[in-house]
Amino acid sequence: MRYAYFPGCSLSRTARAYDLSTRAVADALEIELEEIEDWNCCGATEYISLNKTAAYALIARNLALAARQDNLKQIVAPCSLCFLNLRKADHYMGKYPRLGELANSALAAGGLSYAPGSLTIRHMVDVVVRDVGLDAIAAKVTNPLTGLRVAAYYGCLLVRPELGEVSENPEYPMFMDRLMSALGAEVVDFPLKAHCCGGHMTQISADTAFELIRRLLHNAAEYKADVIVTVCPMCQLNLDAYNLPILYFTQLIGLALGMDVPTLGIGQEIVSANEALRKIGTEIGPSQPERPARKKDDKSLPMPRTKVEA
Repeated sequence: MRYAYFPGCSLSRTARAYDLSTRAVADALEIELEEIEDWNCCGATEYISLNKTAAYALIARNLALAARQDNLKQIVAPCSLCFLNLRKADHYMGKYPRLGELANSALAAGGLSYAPGSLTIRHMVDVVVRDVGLDAIAAKVTNPLTGLRVAAYYGCLLVRPELGEVSENPEYPMFMDRLMSALGAEVVDFPLKAHCCGGHMTQISADTAFELIRRLLHNAAEYKADVIVTVCPMCQLNLDAYNLPILYFTQLIGLALGMDVPTLGIGQEIVSANEALRKIGTEIGPSQPERPARKKDDKSLPMPRTKVEA
């Protein structure tokens, strides 16, 4: 299984652990990832609101580069926002010919062009679940996550881009729940699993963002989750530093397959996963020191409580 790999900016910096664990798990599951040569930022969310043509040209440049690389037909992106932007660019350049013309006119300045529909854009979790398969993954498990209570958090981007294919209930998806179960974990009910983490709202309206984050952490705590597992670096960044460890789905796969902690980048999160991982016989160890919790100030997030407030 060969795919063009788009790591995106976050996986090169703040979400480095996600990149490490993605590559390690891909090797173990015989998923061949070929990083797109000279890839650039997908523009995140803000750029599209400022200059739509330039934004889609920026995204489409990655599609154009991938389309001409080693006859690859599928792109894999671990970041939910990168996945959405790449998929939107491919879809809208075909749906709106004028947009496609403008984007390709900009690409032509660099000797590039992209024909919409040339590539299939996939999220890494979709490749793992559908192309590798849960039975094949379960057969490779050597260190089952028995006793680890996991809240599977999908976020608002992964299951919502209805651009020609909807395979799960967007309000209550289950594919990652099934994946965690295949690894031996105890998956807790998590009603807010597809709700927004606030994204970049922390920089625009902190009170709004913190309330969204509080609800998610509170909901996971109500169901006594040991860890929240996510598929998105922005979600991990927003939820980390409060009261529950936030790990990537690839890190839990790696642990279940018997990989060591440094290989998976575990220990780089702010809230230590040490206590949770002791349940499955894993220690972070001295090479991955626990980081102090976020310092409290006037913007500190109220801690989730298991009891409903009166």
